[in-house]
Amino acid sequence: MAHIIAVDIGGTQIRTALFDSNDANPRQHRRIATHAEGEDPFERLAAAIEAILPPQGADVISVAAPGPLDPQSGIVFATPNIPGWVEFPLGAKLEQRFHIPTRLGNDANLAALGEWRYGAGQGYHDLLYLTISTGIGGGVIINDRLLLGARGLAGELGHITVLPDGPLCSCGQRGHLEAVASGPAIAAYVNEKLAEGRASILQPGHLTGRQVAEAARQGDELSREAFVRAGEYLGQALADFLHMFNPSIVILGGGVTQSSALFIETLKVSARRHIMDQNFLKDLVITTATLGDNAGLIGALVQGQLKLEEK
Repeated sequence: MAHIIAVDIGGTQIRTALFDSNDANPRQHRRIATHAEGEDPFERLAAAIEAILPPQGADVISVAAPGPLDPQSGIVFATPNIPGWVEFPLGAKLEQRFHIPTRLGNDANLAALGEWRYGAGQGYHDLLYLTISTGIGGGVIINDRLLLGARGLAGELGHITVLPDGPLCSCGQRGHLEAVASGPAIAAYVNEKLAEGRASILQPGHLTGRQVAEAARQGDELSREAFVRAGEYLGQALADFLHMFNPSIVILGGGVTQSSALFIETLKVSARRHIMDQNFLKDLVITTATLGDNAGLIGALVQGQLKLEEK
């Protein structure tokens, strides 16, 4: 029986799990904080792997990591919540430490893999996955293969321009989808309108997307407007993605998609309005993700399974 160590590296926590290669239920699972004062995040990661590594070792270590990275070289180009990881050779360092083949993938890309094999995308061959939360990311599967591109950088779906010269995105560019439709973007829009004197049950300050969602559920007009605005832009972007990839299913993950039914309905209406031909929508399924917080970890498992299947 082959064994896979799956790893999901987040800005606040690292999760590691030991899987039998043909089973999505972990034999062991560990969760630790990514950062601790005076400790190197890589050493914390290595310790979390060691804690679940069986005496006989494992056949592959498979890692889901945030930010742009190169799956072939195992280099993390940059990751927003681990400042020292710039051009960081994570794959090579893990192989040197454990002497186990290591695969590295972008966390949103791997979440798409997880939903494809074990989640809402089971049985589909052409899939588009979008996660909408603090940021917006995604992954595309075409003919049962994850789209990676020349250096593994494909799938940055949150960083297409939908509003030229619009709000500043976390990446430093303006008007990206993430800058107008993510949770923080929704909260920022409400704050901006409150500063202009708009009425709301909310008070200006450090608002979160979750607070805006709760106000929208209570009927707050400004909060509902903020979600409709975000859904409009996301539908516009979705129409572009349908033109590019022609998937048979679109899977929406992340906290924002769970926050407001209004958001999902607006997204669908907007996509229909922006599509060039209604055949792109024929038999298209638009649904929500089922793996939740486990999507990255399960995606790492699938990446490991695909590595073993190559042999």
